[in-house]
Amino acid sequence: MQEEAVSAAVDWLVQAALAGSSQGELLQGICDRFVAGGLPLKRVAAGSGLLHPTIDSRGFRWARGETVQREEYFHDRVSMDDWEKSPFRTLVEGNERSMRRRLDGDYRVGEYELLDNLKAAGSTDYYAVIHRHGDPTVSGKLGDFVSSWTIDRPGGYSDTEIAQIERVASAFALSYQSRSMHGTIRTLLETYLGRGAAQRVLLGNINRGQADAIETVIWYSDLAHFTRIADEVEREHLLSFLNEYAACLVESIEAHDGEVLKFIGDGILAIFNEDDLGIARSNALDAAFRAEEKIAALNESRLAQGVRTTDFYLALHVGDLLFGNFGSTNRLDFTVLGPAVNEASRIGGMCRSLDQRVIVSSAFAEAAGPRRRDLVSLGRYALRGVGQPQELFTIDRSARRAS
Repeated sequence: MQEEAVSAAVDWLVQAALAGSSQGELLQGICDRFVAGGLPLKRVAAGSGLLHPTIDSRGFRWARGETVQREEYFHDRVSMDDWEKSPFRTLVEGNERSMRRRLDGDYRVGEYELLDNLKAAGSTDYYAVIHRHGDPTVSGKLGDFVSSWTIDRPGGYSDTEIAQIERVASAFALSYQSRSMHGTIRTLLETYLGRGAAQRVLLGNINRGQADAIETVIWYSDLAHFTRIADEVEREHLLSFLNEYAACLVESIEAHDGEVLKFIGDGILAIFNEDDLGIARSNALDAAFRAEEKIAALNESRLAQGVRTTDFYLALHVGDLLFGNFGSTNRLDFTVLGPAVNEASRIGGMCRSLDQRVIVSSAFAEAAGPRRRDLVSLGRYALRGVGQPQELFTIDRSARRAS
């Protein structure tokens, strides 16, 4: 490539990253520019670790004549065999900055299975390089970016071309990791705050005391007999026990457009924040029905394994809340506040004494629209810390079976 073309490629990478191009688009664009400049690339791969609750690492692979492919490796399904045999492992775990193997020259077949396959397919030269982040505060999972560049021209790379690849690869690493960091920030915020709260924070709602008044449906659930279970289940199994039941509830909530705001021990606080409260009520009921089905399936599976099972208690309520930032100047929580949250908690506490899995408030039932047919009154009850007794409702199982 001419030096002008290399400079243009570096400039394009910076501008494309600033414009919000995806990592796959960055890879496609830079490979197109190399090929147009006369470098016969056959295969290019790039990737890095991720700070993600389920994905261990993500990479992208370009091959001549094909579209860019995204590849992800999950924490629970990472193939150690693939990693052990990878040239990238040598760079990540070693002290070398780069690796070159002349596949049509002195390459020793059997060193790497990937390179054996590339050689068999006609590739002639393989060059891989790692870029390590120098800031010690950056997570090690995010700090290493590796890329490899393979051609199939007889004789392989010239020294000038290797220098050009290194120059472009450095700009690619910076652009790629910039986009990766944007994704990581959003993922972490959504994981720990919920989608709606994360979006508000990303839009600049980060000042203490900055909150919006909302009227919303409140979900407050916890697990049955958890205190006793926590005493009886071995500690190393308690977290997995909680995670299995939490997954059923959270997946049910999110499948019906609810948003989990907080885990409180074995309890879950969530909201269904639709502009139309009728839709929110309907979504919350559908989420409750789905949760019952998922918990029943989980319990059937756990009983077959001979391990402990439980159930859940759920309160559904409607009320006015403040949704925003609360806390100290340097430690904030983005959540909801208001008497309605306490009322939902008190209603949930009635599930045990009334022997009901799901109880909904009169405020929820009064404007439930056509979903009112799913509910039946339990009578009026005094709630601890709530001024006036109120009528409580539960799901009408007979009407639901008939429908």
